Amino acid sequence: MLIGAAVSTALMTAGCGHSGASGSTGPGATGELVVMAAASLTESFDQLRSGFEARNPQVEVAISYGGSSGLAQQITSGAPADVFAAASPATMQTVVDAGDANGEPAVFARNQLVIATAKGNPKGIRTLADLKNPDLKVALCAEQVPCGAAAKKAGVDVEPVTLEQDVKAALSKLKLGEVDAALVYRTDARSASGDVDAVEFPESTGAINDYPIVALRHAPNPSAAAAFVAFVRSEEAQRVLADAGFQRP
Repeated sequence: MLIGAAVSTALMTAGCGHSGASGSTGPGATGELVVMAAASLTESFDQLRSGFEARNPQVEVAISYGGSSGLAQQITSGAPADVFAAASPATMQTVVDAGDANGEPAVFARNQLVIATAKGNPKGIRTLADLKNPDLKVALCAEQVPCGAAAKKAGVDVEPVTLEQDVKAALSKLKLGEVDAALVYRTDARSASGDVDAVEFPESTGAINDYPIVALRHAPNPSAAAAFVAFVRSEEAQRVLADAGFQRP
């Protein structure tokens, strides 16, 4: 979706201050910053990368998106990275328990599941119970990834035709016409609103996911890592996340 012009302008032109307030690393910061982020953050973090690089022109941000559990496993297996942004506290805890977090993770956003359907909702799906119709093909996330864990916590009891490793993959099955519905985050449905509709269901309020972020202990670029975490928590970044459909922590 399009981000408001005022927000984009603020991100691209805000002046530099110290890293705790503005996400600027200072005039000496250089090099690559590697961020591992949950797939559901793709559109928002692509936008935030532009804003961060505008503040820090000598820093190039590379973001690897994927299922949070897989990213956590890469980090604990020694993959070089500076920052981890997960879609659930449980997947973040894997990194904390391994001793790979530099300090306490901070929750910067929250997200909620919706039922995504083809545009116009041709199957007339209105409730979570409707997904039990044996004639419907449904995509879910695997339970080990946050979108799947949230679906289970929300009481989703559906026999899916496919279990995907991240929410973007589940959404892709719907967009390709391979399924009739997919359980995805509200933000993902909003980013694909030209292709899909979103059906809210009350059960999802009991399974809202917190999104934590942390600089990593063995970050190759620690100053940039700390600044990026601060930037994601800044008011400018929070407005971008809110426009994408995330809830404030």
